[in-house]
Amino acid sequence: MAQSLAKIYIHIVFSTKRRYPFLYGPELRERMHAYVGGILRALDSPALRVGGMSDHMHILMQLSKNRAVADVVGELKRNSSKWVKEVVPEMMKFAWQNGYAAFSVSESGVEGVRDYIQGQEAHHHAISYQDEVRSLLREFHMDYDEEYLWD
Repeated sequence: MAQSLAKIYIHIVFSTKRRYPFLYGPELRERMHAYVGGILRALDSPALRVGGMSDHMHILMQLSKNRAVADVVGELKRNSSKWVKEVVPEMMKFAWQNGYAAFSVSESGVEGVRDYIQGQEAHHHAISYQDEVRSLLREFHMDYDEEYLWD
């Protein structure tokens, strides 16, 4: 094939350092989500949905055929952390956790993940972030060590 083609959907989840509720208000979260969407556009990996709560973020994106997931997440965290510290002076201690979780999403699963991310507020009335991540890891049959899961 003379042309390289790829359509890879990824659901990425990561939290703030120690799950501190830095993104405390809806307005700040919306601004962060929009900024993350802009970073992803610049990386040719468009966001289909960005959402989350005060202590974590969910991203559904279409990964560029020229990018690795780890590189995209690294750029997202680095640039969004720098941005929030510049626009909100009291956020100088803002940090994302070191790790992340990334899950493949089929074409038929995209709408369900979009809805899942959209419903984060209601979802987290019933389940903690840690239990949410554990559930996703079990669903995708991913091995993990609880000792190193959180930072």
